[in-house]
Amino acid sequence: MDVSLTTWVLTVAGLCALIAVDFFIGRKPHEVSLREAGTWTVVWIVLAVLFCGGLYVAGGGGPAGEFAAGYITEKSLSVDNLFVFVLIMAKFAVPTIYQQRVLMVGVLVALVMRAVFIAAGAALISAFSWVFFIFGGFLIWTAWKLVREARAEGQGHEEEAYEENRLLKAVERRFPSTSEYHGTKLFVIENGRRLMTPMLIVMLAIGSTDLLFALDSIPAIFGLTEDPYIVFTANAFALMGLRQLYFLIGGLLKKLVHLSYGLSIILGFIGVKLVLHAFHEAGVHVPEISTPVSLGVICAVLVVTTITSLRASRRQERQSAASRD
Repeated sequence: MDVSLTTWVLTVAGLCALIAVDFFIGRKPHEVSLREAGTWTVVWIVLAVLFCGGLYVAGGGGPAGEFAAGYITEKSLSVDNLFVFVLIMAKFAVPTIYQQRVLMVGVLVALVMRAVFIAAGAALISAFSWVFFIFGGFLIWTAWKLVREARAEGQGHEEEAYEENRLLKAVERRFPSTSEYHGTKLFVIENGRRLMTPMLIVMLAIGSTDLLFALDSIPAIFGLTEDPYIVFTANAFALMGLRQLYFLIGGLLKKLVHLSYGLSIILGFIGVKLVLHAFHEAGVHVPEISTPVSLGVICAVLVVTTITSLRASRRQERQSAASRD
């Protein structure tokens, strides 16, 4: 899809305007209700659907289908990321009224960093077609890793606690910080010293952790489309609705017991698609997987995973209730 510089500028400006509206509406610290979270979740999904419709009008079914597949994939991967966000909030004991601010800033940081990743990925793909082999192999390895982790949890192994990454540990060692929250302030002055607050630390934790998640999601979406514009907008719409999704389905996360299996199938499928595409680019005659097929597989896997997860959760609840009686 041929996208002009003007279209890029207008798209980024429009996304910034939507972010500003979202920020100013929720600028006052408060506990996010299910109604508020549900309303905004629907708003972001509707906006994504309208954008997809605009792509269909402007470029036809190809770009629209690629955006839909990329958006659904990124959204499903972001749900898995919410598990880690819950652990981060618990580790840093973030008050409920400040959690939405933490998520908003963390997601904005992640969006900027992902834009850099997308630009780098697009440059590599345009220069070296063999990069598809690396992306495909990495996704297949990630899929296998997810299966192993899911099997370990299913066998009753304890869920690992959140562990700070090296960047966050380096920041905490280098800069002095206070142990108490001071509203939404990032820095405070105590005894003449400028100190970081836990608010800044947890924002960095959310942003840097989501950057690590991009190592999976960026190659995955490049397996569905090579268009940087579609890759960026699909990531943007998926990320910007993440804050509301956190509050909406936070209590349902534990019920999605088969989500890791579903994501492993999706990542493995896209990894195979990338490898086949790499062979095709190298001149080897191999079948390629079309965008409609990719979209159908992704949707089918998510639907089946959700249904089996909810059934398994209900069965576990009945067994727990029976054992207590």
